Amino acid sequence: MKSLKNLFAISLMAMVLFYGCNNDDEVNEIVPDEIIEAPSKEEFRQLQTTAIEAIIQESQFEAEDGIEFQSEKGVTLRIFQGTLTLNGEPVSGPVDLEFVEIFNAGSMLTTNKPTMGLKEDGSKALLISGGEFYVNVTQNGQQVDVTNHMQLVVPTDLTGGADQDMKLWTGQIDENENLTWEEDRIGADGAGNLFVEGDQYFSFLSDFGWTNVDRFYNDSRPKTTLEVVVPTGYNIENCSVYLYYDGEPNALAQLDTFNEGSNSFSEHYGQIPIGLEMHVVFVTEENGEWKYSIQPQTVEDGDIYTFDQQDLIIGSESDVYNAIDDLP
Repeated sequence: MKSLKNLFAISLMAMVLFYGCNNDDEVNEIVPDEIIEAPSKEEFRQLQTTAIEAIIQESQFEAEDGIEFQSEKGVTLRIFQGTLTLNGEPVSGPVDLEFVEIFNAGSMLTTNKPTMGLKEDGSKALLISGGEFYVNVTQNGQQVDVTNHMQLVVPTDLTGGADQDMKLWTGQIDENENLTWEEDRIGADGAGNLFVEGDQYFSFLSDFGWTNVDRFYNDSRPKTTLEVVVPTGYNIENCSVYLYYDGEPNALAQLDTFNEGSNSFSEHYGQIPIGLEMHVVFVTEENGEWKYSIQPQTVEDGDIYTFDQQDLIIGSESDVYNAIDDLP
């Protein structure tokens, strides 16, 4: 009988403990980790659009007179008299010029204007830039055409001095808003090409849009591919991965191939020098701000780098720009 009483007491105590531990007022429940919601394509691209809009230089001139425009950095653009048309007819009256100039990796990153050049075999490789430029002319919001070559004169000291290997490139933007440069070979007489005279690059542009003074990066070391794994929820539409080559402040590589199975970006062309010291940069958006992380790396054969959510920090556009500008 005593044993039955003891058993009853133990059972009663167990029931009290059970119901007490399940009281809704207790805080012993396990709280799941914070769920990270990745941005939309539009939210991420808006950061880059804002960065571009902040550096657009504008001017108005009379179409029939042409223009000689001097940029904030000292670049000269000449559009010659009588060379502008609208719907095939000569343009007269005021027209609006938009001009952008980019010289360093910080601006290349925030505006998503890296220096990736298309090679003859279809692969892409890093270009060293003597300046990236955007030129456009409109009248009352309508696109104007140019019938003769414009002249662009770029001081060589903006990118470290004259380089005889520099060529002229035009920019092509794909469906993911990523930019690739193609060498401009228009005109057997040199029109559309570039030459160096003294401390200036002289180039002749055949059309409006993006133009670059560039040459391919040259490194004789053996080459490899690499892969960069990004946090779950991020992809080619809502984030970007860049490579900053240490010692090359006028260049920026971009990984523009994404593998959904491994959730990773890759450089699959085999153009990365083994032994290269560089910084891998991940950028995305969160609540209207930049979200980013920068990893220093020395390249080994077949490297795979990983960014985790806890690696990412929030900052302004100037924070990101300054972080890249401070790299070696």
